[in-house]
Amino acid sequence: MRVVFLGTPGFAVPALQALHNWSDPEYQVVGVITQPDRPAGRGQIRTPPAVKVVATELGIPVFQPERLRDNPAAQKFLEETDPLLMVVVAFGTILAPEFFGYPPLGTLNVHASLLPSYRGAAPVVHTLLNGERETGVTIMKVDEGMDTGAIVSQSRLEVGSDTNAAELEEVLAHRGAELLIQTIPNYVAGESQPVAQKGEQASYAPRIGKEEARIDWSWPDLRIHNWVRALNPRPAAKTVFRGKEVKLWRTSRFKEYGQQLDDCGSPGAILSLDRRRIIVSCGEATCLSIEEIQMPNRKRLSAVEFINGINPQVGESFT
Repeated sequence: MRVVFLGTPGFAVPALQALHNWSDPEYQVVGVITQPDRPAGRGQIRTPPAVKVVATELGIPVFQPERLRDNPAAQKFLEETDPLLMVVVAFGTILAPEFFGYPPLGTLNVHASLLPSYRGAAPVVHTLLNGERETGVTIMKVDEGMDTGAIVSQSRLEVGSDTNAAELEEVLAHRGAELLIQTIPNYVAGESQPVAQKGEQASYAPRIGKEEARIDWSWPDLRIHNWVRALNPRPAAKTVFRGKEVKLWRTSRFKEYGQQLDDCGSPGAILSLDRRRIIVSCGEATCLSIEEIQMPNRKRLSAVEFINGINPQVGESFT
């Protein structure tokens, strides 16, 4: 069976690899559609998306349109590859009906949440922001809406209280690849009937930009901790120290150490420094431990490295 794969970032790579390496010779990835190369990094060097790199290594034809809608070249690519099924994983744009409806078996999408929860571009981020203890992946049949298609299959997993977005994305990417391989045969055979989503239970997960990433130290410790892990690695939680914007990469809730401070002080104030951590006051009389931090134009530093290299003082504040 001829399959065309649509995906762009590293999250989509395990699914592409799983389809390509599938032991069932009936299934063949005959083409990959991904976003165009984009400038990236400090030097803004034009860089291919992760899916293109892997597809090229695997010898799969790659098509990189600026747009799919009203694009004769995209239509020609479909006609030439002639897919029976398409699979979408984090492609980056909503597909038009004439495109996702082209294959006789339609188009399946792998989404990093338990739909209808967290429809949209950043389901992993919002899962962590809200402190969810369970998440999963959903395979749905693509329709005209944003992640509104009928559910074909789901797989659940627990979320650790300190898991960050990069770690959770990695787990979900591989879980989604496994579920995809398990799901397709039954779907193709008509043995699994897609179930419509309950729209009244839907929630949404819009992307959070750099301009929105600033920490408010009047928040309680749990909210800040979830903010830091949800925005690691993109766009990274930010605060200001000594007039410079810094990034926080890892924190932990201070009360988990079984210790208490008599006075939590003003939000953002450094309350204590030791060989392992920097204790900072938060809102609602709570405290947070900073464990990894990055000054501008420097590498990430552990709390110990920050204390030894930057020499922060008790009473100084993050703002």
